[in-house]
Amino acid sequence: MLRRLLKFFWWLLLLAILTIYIYLGLATFTSQQVIATVIQLDDAPGEIVYRSQQKLNDELGNYWQVVLFKRVHSNSNKISSISLRLVGFPGSQELAHPLPLKITSDTGKVFTAPDIFLDEAPAPTIGQYDFKNVLPQLPTENLLIGIPVDRQNFINLSIPQYIVQEWQEVALKS
Repeated sequence: MLRRLLKFFWWLLLLAILTIYIYLGLATFTSQQVIATVIQLDDAPGEIVYRSQQKLNDELGNYWQVVLFKRVHSNSNKISSISLRLVGFPGSQELAHPLPLKITSDTGKVFTAPDIFLDEAPAPTIGQYDFKNVLPQLPTENLLIGIPVDRQNFINLSIPQYIVQEWQEVALKS
């Protein structure tokens, strides 16, 4: 009797493991990639804004709103600006102005983006950086953004590859 009960238990365990493997296997086939979302806004008369917005956390666990936006004159399709705005949620460190943003690729190449708020930012945890010259140079790979908190120290924010691809999509919009 005990032997039959033990045999039944092992068959039941094998069936449960097999069911889990099948379920996990089907889940990988049906999962979809994240689709980039680029928003188009009519900001001012004759001006269109293309925007990518994400919420990411830094190495300390604080959340940041990361917004890349491009302003285009609609009548001439001329790009007036491409900017990256970083907004720290409550508890984030204050940013140092007017220090540049440091962007490092997976391969170790370093880019810098100048601070737009030369004098004073709207709030201590807000930074905005000129990305017009930087964005076309960025490789489509994971990036590490160093947000300046003083002349020597940075808060690191990891930017996944899919967000960089979304930024490249913003750059192509006209």
